[in-house]
Amino acid sequence: MTKCAELLNQTIDVDFVDINIGCPIDLVYQKGAGCGLMHRLTKLEQIARGMVSVLDVPVTAKLRTGVHEKINIAHKILPHLRDCGLSMITLHGRSREQRYSKLADWDYIDYCAQLAKPMPFFGNGDILSFEDANRARTTAVSGVMVARGALIKPWLFTEIKEQRHWDISSRERFEVLQDYSNYALEHWGSDTQGVEKSRRFLLEWLSFLCRYIPVGLMEHVPQKINERPPYYLGRDYLETLMASQNVRDWIKLSEMLLGPVPPKFTFVPKHKANSFK
Repeated sequence: MTKCAELLNQTIDVDFVDINIGCPIDLVYQKGAGCGLMHRLTKLEQIARGMVSVLDVPVTAKLRTGVHEKINIAHKILPHLRDCGLSMITLHGRSREQRYSKLADWDYIDYCAQLAKPMPFFGNGDILSFEDANRARTTAVSGVMVARGALIKPWLFTEIKEQRHWDISSRERFEVLQDYSNYALEHWGSDTQGVEKSRRFLLEWLSFLCRYIPVGLMEHVPQKINERPPYYLGRDYLETLMASQNVRDWIKLSEMLLGPVPPKFTFVPKHKANSFK
């Protein structure tokens, strides 16, 4: 990690480098990385001190409450990371076992934020509305990180800034997808390989976007991030299509933006944002 940080410092221009101590994925954890580092404190300290020593930009870290549900250990790790010279820490208020199930523990985030002072400390978990962000700001955190909420509702930042619920139309949402597709083709190219790479990432994103429930159709606002909407008919065909949980409809949306899929095309989302077990 130190050699990698040194290479980054020499070859590219970045604002900061973040150590991911929060990844719950089996393949990563079983190699002792991601959440696995939470049980390898000596190794984690070596990584943090080494990266801080070779980088000219701030080093930050994100971690979870712990590995096992109801066994919080982040508060024991924070002082060590602070003493290693990290510039900021973000805490996701769930354990590895919880993955993304149940509610984030903002009481524990608040406790850790007070413990981390004077180091800047951000909280993360369950932010899908400006009310969620406002509630998070009543804790001792320095700021709030938005993760899945931005995938489900990328206009969330506008809602937080303007303190309102935006009943965004299906046409406006489709324009967001058009912008993304154009950026993707610009990045990966418009040849066959570039189009299909763009499509794969678009479909991954659509597996999150379909969870959004339009404000104008809700009986009670705001929507909570772990709520899974029942099947419903939108106010027009496009809104109904965007609400579909069926992968065939996600592919149909991708074809509206990137053209027909290749023969025998299949897609299975990589990211399973459910509980670990």
